[in-house]
Amino acid sequence: MSSPHLLINPEDLAPPVGFSHAVAAEGGRTVWIAGQIGCDADGVVVAGGWPAQFDAAMSNVAAALAAAGAQPGHIVSMQIFTTDIDAYRDARSELGPIWRRHMGRHFPAITLLGVGGLVDPAAVVEITATAVIPMQS
Repeated sequence: MSSPHLLINPEDLAPPVGFSHAVAAEGGRTVWIAGQIGCDADGVVVAGGWPAQFDAAMSNVAAALAAAGAQPGHIVSMQIFTTDIDAYRDARSELGPIWRRHMGRHFPAITLLGVGGLVDPAAVVEITATAVIPMQS
């Protein structure tokens, strides 16, 4: 999966793993994706802990993007909020395949934040994203 945006990773910063240090967005239409938790179409948080909820949340992000006419490669920034950073660390080996299924090898600027709670007490992860759909030439 390619991106029309310039992913910037300066050599004088630590090598990024699973994210880009900066993204320069090409001109276009901006889409802001509201926080998506790992729930199904009925709004019920899925079972299975961090990996399952991350997969469902990423699927929800992808659905919102598609509805706006955007693709995962258009994402320039993503914020991942979690109530359990230790569970994230423990699940990292399982998260790569989930990421690639939804995003390919596109790594926007990403921030992971530990928080005290999310809107649904059963949720352990919530994802927001900003995408820029390039202008058609």
